[in-house]
Amino acid sequence: MDFSATEEQRFIQDSAARFSQQYLAPNAAALDQNPEGEKQHFLARLKQLADIGFMGLNIDSQYGGSEAGVVGFSLALTELARGCAATAVTVSVTNMAAEIIQACGSEQQKYHYLPKICSGEYSAAGFCLTESSAGSDPASMRCRATRDGEGWRLNGAKVWITSAEYAGVFIVWAVTDPDAPRGKGISCFLVEASTAGVSVAKREHKMGQSGSATNQVTFEDCWVGDTALLGELNRGFAIAMGELAGGRIGIASLALGVGSAAIDYARSYIVEREQFGRKLSDFQGLQWQLADRYTELEAARLLVLQAAWVKEQGRDFAKLASMAKLFASEKANEACYTAVQLLGGNGYSAEYPVERMARDARITTIYEGTSEIQRVIISRQLLSELG
Repeated sequence: MDFSATEEQRFIQDSAARFSQQYLAPNAAALDQNPEGEKQHFLARLKQLADIGFMGLNIDSQYGGSEAGVVGFSLALTELARGCAATAVTVSVTNMAAEIIQACGSEQQKYHYLPKICSGEYSAAGFCLTESSAGSDPASMRCRATRDGEGWRLNGAKVWITSAEYAGVFIVWAVTDPDAPRGKGISCFLVEASTAGVSVAKREHKMGQSGSATNQVTFEDCWVGDTALLGELNRGFAIAMGELAGGRIGIASLALGVGSAAIDYARSYIVEREQFGRKLSDFQGLQWQLADRYTELEAARLLVLQAAWVKEQGRDFAKLASMAKLFASEKANEACYTAVQLLGGNGYSAEYPVERMARDARITTIYEGTSEIQRVIISRQLLSELG
């Protein structure tokens, strides 16, 4: 199997790397420490990313997308995350939302929403699935959509919604048939942020990735027409499960970028730092830590690329995406904590980037499905393969 990038993929990767180092990395600390004050600069960077085609990486050109493919998307996310995880997660979720619309939407929906997402007219798009009592178990959601004339009236609240305060459109899951079997009576709707009855709460104060807004979104007697229904009635849960698998490739790529940036910084640090009259890099114990972390991250990279390539071929990729997300996120956390340890006291100081990177990496084992949920998915698939 050839894992070398095509010329187009290398171009996308190099473009992402240049943007990341020029615009994201120099401002990542300021964005982390003062997300509200840096919000306008953050939104300006999102528009720049849209202008160079990064908000519709796997979207057809007829809708304004870049047609970069899944591997190109993964490579770009990794490079962006090396500079700023908060920006990378916004790009990841927005791309995921765009892919859902492209895969499940009507032509009218696609031509109406995708150009706005890809061009940056909408700074982001929101994925409204999680509720306070329906996180790892989304089938237990309580948000309802009831029939009202030639449309639907939504009531309920969604939590931990990435980019909610600057999203132009939300993809919202709601129960449309409460009497249906578990997970069978859920539908999916496209709801513009400006729709009456939609309200976005203030952003959460988080441990990491502070620059990316995470908000509660409430729908109170929010009416949308029949044209807002995305996909088939009562078949929305399948959409969510299918697209979460794709989103895991994005988060795995993001985790890989953060972990790689942290351990790269630590490697350079121990080459320069001296203790006991010797370079830290001369000590075998530290050398072996580097060897382990780089080996693990290389394995993670191969898992991520495999999942991305299989998805790009149109084959079943769910198990591979969960494996990539599980391994990359766990090993990225280990890489970040090793980086902190290698810097010693400086690693715990906000003056050095590995402190922020360790906080940013922590959430990657939680969102888009926790590590525990990934193990459930992987094990179920393994057992089902036995027939």
